[in-house]
Amino acid sequence: MKITVLGSGTSTGVPEVGCTCAVCTSADPKDKRLRTSLLIETDDSRILLDCGPDFRAQMLHVPFNKIDAVLLSHEHYDHVGGLDDLRPFCAFGSVPVYADESTVRQLKERMPYCFREHPYPGIPNIHLTAVDPGVKFRINHTDILPFTVIHGRLPILGYRIGKFAYITDMSNLPQESLQYLDHLDILFVNALRLKKHPTHQNLEEAIDFARCVNAKQTYFIHMSHHMGVHCEIERLLPDNMHFAYDGMQIY
Repeated sequence: MKITVLGSGTSTGVPEVGCTCAVCTSADPKDKRLRTSLLIETDDSRILLDCGPDFRAQMLHVPFNKIDAVLLSHEHYDHVGGLDDLRPFCAFGSVPVYADESTVRQLKERMPYCFREHPYPGIPNIHLTAVDPGVKFRINHTDILPFTVIHGRLPILGYRIGKFAYITDMSNLPQESLQYLDHLDILFVNALRLKKHPTHQNLEEAIDFARCVNAKQTYFIHMSHHMGVHCEIERLLPDNMHFAYDGMQIY
């Protein structure tokens, strides 16, 4: 499996417009954080995890090839705002998009032009499928397991693919979802900032969660500029935990 971090930032991105803090004015490329998204390449599938408003810019730096599936965590704009930019990838055929029932319903309301019986030419050819937590499905021969994550009061989805798991925007995890996170090699999980937040984990909570899951390696994503400068904050982490950064690749 190959993992490419397309974006590691929170909903505003980093730098944040109008901000002159040390992170937003940093010259270090690792402090430039587009909205969170990962590209997963297995033996037979190329899978996009979340498709935010930076999707077009992110994919300009990635070889152009078929996307076999898009897995959405939830309906918030920073995770779905790039779906219209799937248009070029429809040259390979319809792009399957998987999400929970609530997100499917929201997308049909927000993007009705994509789902009309007689759509006009040039729109993205998206096929929406609702999935249920705890019920596996398959992309080609790659097994996908969605599970419930809580984002404030909103149930959203995390995903497990083999010994890799992706969680974003989590404030807490239902006890029944822990069973899906055993024996992980790689965990990606959100860590918004140093101070507490009502709907996202802060760094301390993310580290505690990572220790509970005990994956071989954990990478933190969905970070705001309030997290701090990458080269300084990275030193605070345990040896098997890391801050992800845009463009990072893991094999």
